[in-house]
Amino acid sequence: MTKRVPGIVLAGIVLTLFHTHPAFSQSSEELNALRNEIEALKQSHSALQKELQELKSLLQSRQAPPVPQNVVFSIADDPFKGEKGAKVTLIEFSDYQCPFCARHFRETLPQIERDYVVNGRVKYVFRSFPIESIHPYAFKAQEAASCAGDQGKYWEMHNRLFGNQNALGLTELPQHAQALGLDLPRFQQCLDSGKHAGKIRSDLADGQKAGVQGTPTFFLGLTEPNDPKVKAVRIIRGAQPYTVFKEAIDSLLSTQK
Repeated sequence: MTKRVPGIVLAGIVLTLFHTHPAFSQSSEELNALRNEIEALKQSHSALQKELQELKSLLQSRQAPPVPQNVVFSIADDPFKGEKGAKVTLIEFSDYQCPFCARHFRETLPQIERDYVVNGRVKYVFRSFPIESIHPYAFKAQEAASCAGDQGKYWEMHNRLFGNQNALGLTELPQHAQALGLDLPRFQQCLDSGKHAGKIRSDLADGQKAGVQGTPTFFLGLTEPNDPKVKAVRIIRGAQPYTVFKEAIDSLLSTQK
């Protein structure tokens, strides 16, 4: 069988011929155009490699073990959006430094909020799962969100952190607080004291017990009126497309409590 020559390699051979063989002598403009085409091929190749890596990660997440039996979360102290007594609760375990979490935040969560949260059908709960071994700024970033929450601006800080993943260092977190109009000394004292570290460790422990192996990971359950606990009945691993969430949510909404 004849093997195909990769496009980038072939383009390189052609460029060499243009330079070395008189039969292929061309104008400088044509050579520049060819170089540009080769550069575009290289960029396409890099983009393809990135997409393949993301696809590999998604496939691995789908092969992960199912949600353990009898997983129950107490969400009384967790930040949430939507109606407190919404029929379905969606719990996200996330990491502010995780690129896949940021992608879910940008591309999928707005659709979930628009179609299910704002109309009171789904309660969206955020839980922290900072993976410090690969995301050294994630834990303190979660503390920053919680400290902002003490001043009534949890979600504003939440949005800002996901929108500025390259600026989560200790010197940058107060800058975010200042941009949000927070009481800066109060915010800094909260951050320095580790006031919310215990809650973050508790979230981590709950996630590990429930089988969370990476971020983002989502659990869905039916909400009982006036009950701060939610039993997980579905799990979604990774930054999946909106259609995956829609199918899971619609399935639960169609069930009887």
